Amino acid sequence: MSPRECSITDTLSLVGERWALLIVRELSHGVRRFGGIAANTGAPRDILTTRLRKLEATGIVRRELYSAHPPRYEYHLTEAGAELNDVLLTLMAWGDR
Repeated sequence: MSPRECSITDTLSLVGERWALLIVRELSHGVRRFGGIAANTGAPRDILTTRLRKLEATGIVRRELYSAHPPRYEYHLTEAGAELNDVLLTLMAWGDR
């Protein structure tokens, strides 16, 4: 079976990257701004930017402008991101056992 034929492989190529699931966790807890996400995850700012852009490009996160000068954004989970958070909660429960 090739990687393109396996949905687990495809999913892990996105959320298996370091920091991706922690970003989803922070957004689900109401942390919306870049600085808060960076502080709570410990992710380096350049890596955090890359992960947020990828999560946005794949429809898990949406970005919303809250200040025009200078441009500043808040991040929110999309419907797909909320569904992913449900999976994350299941993983957390499994890990707590």
